[in-house]
Amino acid sequence: MAIAIGSKAPDFTLKSKQASGLVDVKLSNNFGKKNTVILFFPLAFTGVCTTEMCDITAGLSAYSGLNADVIAISVDSPFAQEAWAQKEKIGITIASDLNRTTAKAYGVLIEDLGGLIAGFGSTSARAAFVVDKAGVVQYSEQTGHVKDLPNFAAVKEVLAKLK
Repeated sequence: MAIAIGSKAPDFTLKSKQASGLVDVKLSNNFGKKNTVILFFPLAFTGVCTTEMCDITAGLSAYSGLNADVIAISVDSPFAQEAWAQKEKIGITIASDLNRTTAKAYGVLIEDLGGLIAGFGSTSARAAFVVDKAGVVQYSEQTGHVKDLPNFAAVKEVLAKLK
Protein backbone atom coordinates (compact mmCIF):
# COMPACT_ATOMS: atom_id res chain seq x y z
CA MET A 1 0.00 0.00 0.00
CA ALA A 2 1.38 3.39 -1.01
CA ILE A 3 2.42 5.77 1.75
CA ALA A 4 -0.32 8.10 2.94
CA ILE A 5 -0.87 11.78 2.32
CA GLY A 6 0.59 13.76 5.22
CA SER A 7 3.48 11.33 5.70
CA LYS A 8 7.07 12.50 5.63
CA ALA A 9 8.39 11.41 2.23
CA PRO A 10 11.21 8.88 2.49
CA ASP A 11 14.35 10.56 1.22
CA PHE A 12 16.40 8.71 -1.35
CA THR A 13 19.65 8.95 -3.24
CA LEU A 14 19.47 7.05 -6.52
CA LYS A 15 21.71 6.89 -9.56
CA SER A 16 20.83 8.42 -12.92
CA LYS A 17 22.92 8.14 -16.07
CA GLN A 18 23.43 11.58 -17.59
CA ALA A 19 25.74 12.83 -20.32
CA SER A 20 28.27 13.67 -17.61
CA GLY A 21 28.18 10.12 -16.20
CA LEU A 22 26.42 8.63 -13.20
CA VAL A 23 24.92 11.29 -10.96
CA ASP A 24 23.07 11.15 -7.65
CA VAL A 25 19.39 12.06 -7.63
CA LYS A 26 18.38 13.03 -4.10
CA LEU A 27 14.83 13.99 -3.18
CA SER A 28 15.91 16.27 -0.33
CA ASN A 29 17.84 18.47 -2.79
CA ASN A 30 14.43 19.98 -3.63
CA PHE A 31 13.38 20.61 -0.01
CA GLY A 32 12.87 24.30 0.62
CA LYS A 33 13.14 25.05 -3.12
CA LYS A 34 10.46 23.29 -5.14
CA ASN A 35 7.82 20.60 -5.02
CA THR A 36 8.58 17.18 -6.48
CA VAL A 37 6.48 14.79 -8.52
CA ILE A 38 7.75 11.24 -8.09
CA LEU A 39 6.59 8.76 -10.71
CA PHE A 40 7.25 5.06 -10.19
CA PHE A 41 6.96 2.93 -13.30
CA PRO A 42 7.54 -0.82 -13.77
CA LEU A 43 10.06 -1.12 -16.60
CA ALA A 44 11.79 0.78 -19.38
CA PHE A 45 11.22 -0.28 -22.98
CA THR A 46 7.58 -1.22 -22.38
CA GLY A 47 4.59 0.33 -24.12
CA VAL A 48 2.64 1.97 -21.30
CA CYS A 49 5.81 3.21 -19.57
CA THR A 50 7.07 4.72 -22.83
CA THR A 51 3.76 6.47 -23.44
CA GLU A 52 3.70 7.84 -19.88
CA MET A 53 7.26 9.19 -19.91
CA CYS A 54 6.95 10.66 -23.41
CA ASP A 55 3.69 12.40 -22.43
CA ILE A 56 5.30 13.80 -19.27
CA THR A 57 8.30 14.99 -21.30
CA ALA A 58 5.98 16.75 -23.77
CA GLY A 59 4.18 18.50 -20.91
CA LEU A 60 7.20 19.17 -18.69
CA SER A 61 6.75 22.94 -18.90
CA ALA A 62 3.39 22.59 -17.13
CA TYR A 63 5.16 21.02 -14.15
CA SER A 64 8.00 23.54 -14.08
CA GLY A 65 5.35 26.29 -14.30
CA LEU A 66 3.87 24.83 -11.12
CA ASN A 67 7.30 25.00 -9.41
CA ALA A 68 7.73 21.23 -9.55
CA ASP A 69 10.57 18.92 -10.47
CA VAL A 70 9.67 15.49 -11.92
CA ILE A 71 11.65 12.37 -11.02
CA ALA A 72 10.73 9.02 -12.56
CA ILE A 73 11.93 5.85 -10.84
CA SER A 74 12.13 2.25 -11.99
CA VAL A 75 14.04 -0.88 -11.01
CA ASP A 76 15.99 -0.85 -14.29
CA SER A 77 19.72 -0.14 -14.30
CA PRO A 78 20.70 3.46 -15.01
CA PHE A 79 22.34 2.27 -18.23
CA ALA A 80 19.13 0.68 -19.54
CA GLN A 81 17.22 3.79 -18.50
CA GLU A 82 19.65 6.01 -20.40
CA ALA A 83 19.40 3.89 -23.58
CA TRP A 84 15.60 3.97 -23.37
CA ALA A 85 15.50 7.73 -22.73
CA GLN A 86 17.76 8.39 -25.69
CA LYS A 87 15.77 6.10 -27.99
CA GLU A 88 12.42 7.63 -26.99
CA LYS A 89 13.67 11.22 -26.44
CA ILE A 90 12.55 11.22 -22.81
CA GLY A 91 13.65 14.45 -21.18
CA ILE A 92 12.85 13.96 -17.50
CA THR A 93 15.16 12.69 -14.80
CA ILE A 94 14.97 8.90 -14.55
CA ALA A 95 16.53 7.30 -11.49
CA SER A 96 17.46 3.67 -10.85
CA ASP A 97 16.03 1.85 -7.86
CA LEU A 98 17.92 -1.30 -8.80
CA ASN A 99 17.97 -2.58 -5.21
CA ARG A 100 14.24 -1.77 -4.85
CA THR A 101 14.61 0.02 -1.50
CA THR A 102 12.86 3.21 -2.60
CA ALA A 103 9.83 1.39 -4.08
CA LYS A 104 9.61 -0.57 -0.84
CA ALA A 105 9.90 2.60 1.29
CA TYR A 106 7.03 4.19 -0.69
CA GLY A 107 4.94 1.00 -0.40
CA VAL A 108 4.79 0.37 -4.15
CA LEU A 109 6.94 -2.73 -4.59
CA ILE A 110 4.97 -5.53 -6.27
CA GLU A 111 5.75 -9.14 -7.14
CA ASP A 112 5.57 -10.70 -10.60
CA LEU A 113 4.72 -7.46 -12.43
CA GLY A 114 1.35 -7.20 -10.76
CA GLY A 115 0.42 -10.80 -11.56
CA LEU A 116 1.01 -10.40 -15.29
CA ILE A 117 4.19 -12.46 -15.49
CA ALA A 118 4.65 -15.25 -12.93
CA GLY A 119 8.23 -15.72 -11.77
CA PHE A 120 9.32 -12.32 -13.09
CA GLY A 121 10.40 -10.94 -9.73
CA SER A 122 9.61 -7.70 -7.96
CA THR A 123 9.28 -4.34 -9.66
CA SER A 124 7.66 -1.04 -8.78
CA ALA A 125 3.97 -0.48 -9.32
CA ARG A 126 2.87 2.47 -11.38
CA ALA A 127 2.41 5.26 -8.86
CA ALA A 128 2.53 9.04 -8.47
CA PHE A 129 3.40 11.15 -5.46
CA VAL A 130 3.55 14.89 -4.92
CA VAL A 131 6.04 15.91 -2.25
CA ASP A 132 5.95 19.52 -1.12
CA LYS A 133 8.94 21.73 -0.40
CA ALA A 134 8.88 20.64 3.24
CA GLY A 135 9.17 16.95 2.26
CA VAL A 136 5.58 16.00 3.08
CA VAL A 137 3.49 13.81 0.76
CA GLN A 138 0.56 15.87 -0.55
CA TYR A 139 -0.67 13.37 -3.18
CA SER A 140 -0.37 9.59 -3.22
CA GLU A 141 -1.68 7.25 -5.92
CA GLN A 142 -0.85 3.69 -6.83
CA THR A 143 -2.83 2.66 -9.88
CA GLY A 144 -5.04 -0.40 -9.69
CA HIS A 145 -3.19 -2.10 -12.52
CA VAL A 146 0.31 -1.59 -13.94
CA LYS A 147 -1.22 -0.69 -17.32
CA ASP A 148 -3.26 2.18 -15.83
CA LEU A 149 -1.79 5.69 -15.77
CA PRO A 150 -1.96 7.96 -12.71
CA ASN A 151 -4.46 10.81 -12.61
CA PHE A 152 -2.19 13.59 -13.86
CA ALA A 153 -4.99 16.17 -13.69
CA ALA A 154 -5.23 15.52 -9.94
CA VAL A 155 -1.42 15.76 -9.62
CA LYS A 156 -1.46 19.18 -11.31
CA GLU A 157 -4.41 20.31 -9.18
CA VAL A 158 -2.47 19.54 -6.00
CA LEU A 159 0.64 21.28 -7.36
CA ALA A 160 -1.39 24.39 -8.23
CA LYS A 161 -2.48 24.64 -4.58
CA LEU A 162 1.12 24.30 -3.36
CA LYS A 163 2.72 26.73 -5.77
